[in-house]
Amino acid sequence: MDTVLLNELRSLILKHTAPDAKASQLIPNLLLGARSAPTVPCQIVVEPVFSLIAQGSKRVQLGQQTFDYHEGQYLVVSVDLPVDAHVFQATPDLPYLGCGMTLRAEAIASLLLQSTGPRPVAADRAGIAINDLSSDLMDAVVRLLRLLDRPEDVPILAVALEREILWRLMTGPQGSIVRQIGLTDSRMSQIGRAVRWLGSHFADSVRIEDLAEIAGMSVTSLHRHFRIVTSLTPIQYQKQLRLQAARTRLLAMKEDVSEVAFAVGYDSSSQFSREYRRMFGKPPGRDGAELRANPLPAGATSRVV
Repeated sequence: MDTVLLNELRSLILKHTAPDAKASQLIPNLLLGARSAPTVPCQIVVEPVFSLIAQGSKRVQLGQQTFDYHEGQYLVVSVDLPVDAHVFQATPDLPYLGCGMTLRAEAIASLLLQSTGPRPVAADRAGIAINDLSSDLMDAVVRLLRLLDRPEDVPILAVALEREILWRLMTGPQGSIVRQIGLTDSRMSQIGRAVRWLGSHFADSVRIEDLAEIAGMSVTSLHRHFRIVTSLTPIQYQKQLRLQAARTRLLAMKEDVSEVAFAVGYDSSSQFSREYRRMFGKPPGRDGAELRANPLPAGATSRVV
């Protein structure tokens, strides 16, 4: 690993995550994060993203699978996934430092159209993966962050550097799952259609046959590939979305537990309470009261950086 580049990357992240820093907003797809202490696990739905760690360690849990990644490694997520995420290695002297960018299907598709290599075949791959940073990839990220000190260069160079980062990812060890984000006929894109529908209709009843039609797959194929990509069945995925939405409502407003249960799609408040407690470790009423008294720390959003 190039230690000179890594040290510059750390310095740039620290500089542009300072309380008075505003330059990072110049590049819409750029994500920056810094933490001086471990964070509590946070249940989020993470969008397709590339996220690297310059210092410290982070844990992402998807269903029964745990993904730890550390300094000098990056994570790729290729489809919206409900995960638990938290920083578990960070101190005031050695803070957690991370950065990344959202993965836009249209930008990946544009690169695929211009490339001369063969189109990848659909593969049975999970929608999340971790790998070591290459020097070429880290160099492209550093050059993108340098633009934050030269705002006049951003409109001209930022898009080109985003494309270079995407190309390094597409031609790297996890390239197959990144490339499939841009392929409308890939298994990943088909599962992505089902995932997006569930994300916007999680409170509705859903027939697996209808979801399979939305994805353009058979019921058997949907079940198989959905579980490979998300580590969950469609019903388990919908349940996690419902419970995460319920927790957000309990934090944001003091609603009756039964009202929250019905609002997120449950017909039985007792079933809701049982499943909520199983996921979050506390009954919804008590958890909501504690959340309102001690809100989640800033940064507990859908960003995995």
